[in-house]
Amino acid sequence: MSSVQQARETLGARLRELRKQDGLTGLELAKLAGWDNSKVSRYEHGKQTPTEQDIHTWCALTHAPSHLADLIASVRNVEAAWIEWKRIQSHRIQKKTAQVETESKLIRGYDPDLIPGLLQTQDYATEVLRECIQFVGGPDDLAAAVATRIERQQVLRKGARRFHFLIAEQALYTTVGSDEIMVGQLEYLAAQVRSSRVALGIIPRTARFRVPVTNFLMYDVRQVHVETVTAGLTITQPREVSLYERAFQILVRQAVKGEAARELIRAALDKRR
Repeated sequence: MSSVQQARETLGARLRELRKQDGLTGLELAKLAGWDNSKVSRYEHGKQTPTEQDIHTWCALTHAPSHLADLIASVRNVEAAWIEWKRIQSHRIQKKTAQVETESKLIRGYDPDLIPGLLQTQDYATEVLRECIQFVGGPDDLAAAVATRIERQQVLRKGARRFHFLIAEQALYTTVGSDEIMVGQLEYLAAQVRSSRVALGIIPRTARFRVPVTNFLMYDVRQVHVETVTAGLTITQPREVSLYERAFQILVRQAVKGEAARELIRAALDKRR
């Protein structure tokens, strides 16, 4: 089953739940909406994606206006949320991400394994993107992808944006490339601890498990981007975005910053040296 089909079926299940909660049969809802009798069934079983106008109609007829925003966001994401890495060149993904970053005032992120892209040195970024391209088997656009990632970092120095990055302590030890590359990356990261524009927190390895989470980037409170093995997932549904907001705040409370963060980075540097 494709990810798009799974998204359609999840949306359909939510629509079916709203209809049943209002005591309507599928035929009754179709009649009230002026639709073909099979249209409700196609939507509920994920055979067809409803239009935004259909969602407005559904919520009105099932007396569920409070669900409208979430359902509209789901419809917009069904076809667009999943971006298959094999079909789209990695430097194009970088460019799309750069556009979102320039439109945001607050960018926050968490990574359990790697240094965030906006804080990567060129050598570190080159090794990360090389491994990703080789793993996925997509077009070899490494040079363009690296150039675009480094260009993206200009956003750190322009405008009135704020940045807050959290990384797990493991990210300091995950070997990317070589010890030499890691030393350069860790030294750069240590310098960022004192940046006035970037807040950096490190979650110690012994921190208690509090929330099931993978890597993610939050743009203001309107969008979250998550990278999976096969695709990049863009989340705009308000209910889901709020959960990522909650997860981030839990992680913030577990993170150390300032001199305590620098100590963890220095310990990782000592290992490399």
